[in-house]
Amino acid sequence: MESSEKTEVVLLACGSFNPITNMHLRLFELAKDYMNGTGKYRVIKGIISPVGDAYKKKGLLPAHHRIIMAELATKNSKWVEVDTWESLQNEWIETAKVLRHHQEKLEARNWDNQQDSPILERPGQKRKWTEQRQDFSQKRSLEPKTKGMPAVKLLCGADLLESFGVPNLWKSEDVAQIVGGYGLVCITRAGNDAQKFIYESDVLWQHRANIHLVNEWVTNDISSTKIRRALRRGQSIRYLVPDLVQEYIEQHSLYSAESEDRNAGVILAPLQRNTAEATS
Repeated sequence: MESSEKTEVVLLACGSFNPITNMHLRLFELAKDYMNGTGKYRVIKGIISPVGDAYKKKGLLPAHHRIIMAELATKNSKWVEVDTWESLQNEWIETAKVLRHHQEKLEARNWDNQQDSPILERPGQKRKWTEQRQDFSQKRSLEPKTKGMPAVKLLCGADLLESFGVPNLWKSEDVAQIVGGYGLVCITRAGNDAQKFIYESDVLWQHRANIHLVNEWVTNDISSTKIRRALRRGQSIRYLVPDLVQEYIEQHSLYSAESEDRNAGVILAPLQRNTAEATS
């Protein structure tokens, strides 16, 4: 397939990144190799979108620290970058809305590029153009990608896929939008039950063609939780996180027993919101 016929893909990873680890970065490389290897896609960018403080997860460090660490981790990357939009919101933002934000951002950029024509400079034309773009956004159906535009897909691990089954953690319509409208690139490990989980979920099974399961054959069990545990115990985390991230953590004395108690006893934002909506 010619390069021009391939669908361009932007991989979006949402999460706490508390802290970002080498495994988070590895997910992007695994996903890029797989998607490019299908011959149908060409990955053009990776985006790391740290969750905002309003998520209220236990032990979640303030967003500015997590953003800086993510930026340090991707400093030398030629294609993965950090986006701060989600983390700067006052309220917790659903993942489906974050995907939509980035898809619309791509489409708006493409739309703006078409404004080079002199005809668009006529009085009142710019306002009309803006109104048309807003109308276009409002009329979006389940399939958000317009023809010829890069497709934003959610990059995740098998744990996020399986979290779709946790009561009130996700809205069913959001799951349908994420999987059916955008698509998942899910990194799994050998022997993982991701395929079984998809089979047992009606909505995931319905959109299974839009779920790309990528086997990670070189097993790596690094997690942010284990990194924080090692730091609380005064143990080395070298080679588990990028060197610049380790230096930043040490410089600011991040992650302690006190920081792990942050948001203790607070209900996670999606559980709080979705439970309230379900009972109203």
